[in-house]
Amino acid sequence: MAISYKWAINQMNAHIEQFGEKNVIFTVHWTYSGSEEIDTKTYIGSEIGAQSFTYKAGDPFTPYANTEAFEAIVISWLEGALDIPTMKANIASQIQKQITPINENLYFSWDSPLPPPVIES
Repeated sequence: MAISYKWAINQMNAHIEQFGEKNVIFTVHWTYSGSEEIDTKTYIGSEIGAQSFTYKAGDPFTPYANTEAFEAIVISWLEGALDIPTMKANIASQIQKQITPINENLYFSWDSPLPPPVIES
C-alpha cells in the first residue's frame, strides 16, 4: 500500500496590521505526516517546522479566514516554499525503519527488572 500524506497547520503568527492589511501572516507552524497501513498495523512518520513569509506592500493579499479554503491557501504557500520530495523521502524512511527496524533497545535486567508475573487465583 502507498503512503498517505497530510498537512496540519498548528499555528500561524500574524501582524495585526501591516501596510493597511489585517492579520498579515508571517510564520506558519506546520506538521507534515505520512501513514501507511500494512495488514492491520499503521506506521507513521512526520516532519515539523515553521516557515516564514514576507508580505510586501502592493503584493496580492489573501485576507485571513478561519475556513478550510484558507487552510488550502496556506498549504499551497508551504508547498511552494518547502522541498516536498525530500520531506516525503524522509517520512518514507521513518516508516520503513518501523517496518524493518535496524536498531533495538537493550537493557540490563538488574537495572530494569521485569515486573513479577501476575498470579491468578
